[in-house]
This record gives sequence, C-alpha cells and structure tokens, in this order.
Amino acid sequence: MRRVWHWHPAARAPIVAAVDQGSWAEYGLEVVKTISELIDLRSFSNVWYWIALAVTWSSASHWVLGVPWDMVGRARRRGGRAEADMEAMVRINVHRLLGIGRGAGLALVAGAFFVYTTLAVLGFFYGHQFCQALFLLLFPLSLVFLWSLSTARLIEAGDLTGEPLYARLVRHRRWVQGTGFLAILVTALWGMLQNFQASVLGG
Repeated sequence: MRRVWHWHPAARAPIVAAVDQGSWAEYGLEVVKTISELIDLRSFSNVWYWIALAVTWSSASHWVLGVPWDMVGRARRRGGRAEADMEAMVRINVHRLLGIGRGAGLALVAGAFFVYTTLAVLGFFYGHQFCQALFLLLFPLSLVFLWSLSTARLIEAGDLTGEPLYARLVRHRRWVQGTGFLAILVTALWGMLQNFQASVLGG
C-alpha cells in the first residue's frame, strides 16, 4: 500500500488516502485513454481533425506559391521596394517548384499514386476512418501542388511582372480557395455520414 496526498476541495486541506497498485494502474489507463482520444484521428467526430483541416486550407490559401498573401497585397498597394521584394520571392519559389517538378517529378507521381491507392483501399474498401481522413486531407493538396507547378511554368514562360503577375497570383489563389471549399464540403458531408452510421449502428 502507498500513501498518497489528495487535496479535498471542501475541506481545503490535504487528506491522506491509501491507494494500492491496482488503483494506480486504473488511473494510468484512464490517462492514456484520455490522451489517445485527444490525438486520435480515426474518427471524424474528433475536433482536432477539423481544426487541422481548417488550418491546412487557411495556410494553403494564404501562401500563394510560397509567398504570403499579405506581402502580395502590400506590394500591389505600395509598389517600389515592396513590389521588387515580392517579385524576387516569387521568382525564387517558381524556380524551386519547377526544380522539384523537373528533378523528382516521376518519383513524386509514383509515390503519390502508391500512397493514395493504399489510403483509398484501406479507407473506403476496408473502412478505416484514419485512412479516409488522411485521403480527404491530402489528395486535394496534391491537386493544389499540381496547379502550383502549372502556375509556376506560366510565370516563368511569360517572365511575368507587375499587373500580369498579380493577375496570375490572384487567379491561382481563387482556384486554391475553390478547391479548399469543395474539399471541406466533401469531407464534412462524408464525416457526417460516418458519424451518423456510427451512432445508428453503435459502432
């Protein structure tokens, strides 16, 4: 037997309680269960998954080709040094994206095909919600990456600066926002369906 001090809220004084090894084991299991419920992504009812989904798409629409959107807006309003800095950052990220696409494009396509096929089979055929959640989160981001490569090629080919560059970035951001809206909508509908089935079937 071990002597453990507990604080009693009514008496506002420590009370000595005897806790055996079995009680400590039960307390440890409860702590582990609570932590696993907080970080578990296998259920669409978990709030952390929806927070991650919202943050992911908010970040994707804010960072346009790796350039923060507030920087683009500031450059468009002020011009001068702000515009030059923005255009320099766009050029750097365009070259970086195209370098990734040209150097590792085939490997990326093969790896993505394998990962998404695995997630789709495990998630939608075998019913693993964790794989479903990952697929619905990652697959639309792959479409954004492909569109980013296309936009980068257009910027490099046209050597865009000034207003034509702003127009291209605005079009890219709107496409990303539209993709994010559809992805969140589909994920929400699918998640509600899974939660409804789980509540009806008791699963």
